[in-house]
Amino acid sequence: MKTEPHSWIKSSYSGGGGQCVEWAPARATTTGIVPVRDSKHTNGPVLTVSTEAFAGLVSLARSADL
Repeated sequence: MKTEPHSWIKSSYSGGGGQCVEWAPARATTTGIVPVRDSKHTNGPVLTVSTEAFAGLVSLARSADL
């Protein structure tokens, strides 16, 4: 099975402090699986979660006192 490369976008919550994450929304739309990676290590590991789990992570990030 051929895997197409992801189009990664940086999270809007990633500030200039070097703590950046990226996700691939097109992949999430087509598969229901959300790939997430550290933008500083683009060849590093990729966390994959369900769209429901990703929504929970986003909700947690929005409510956290960061």
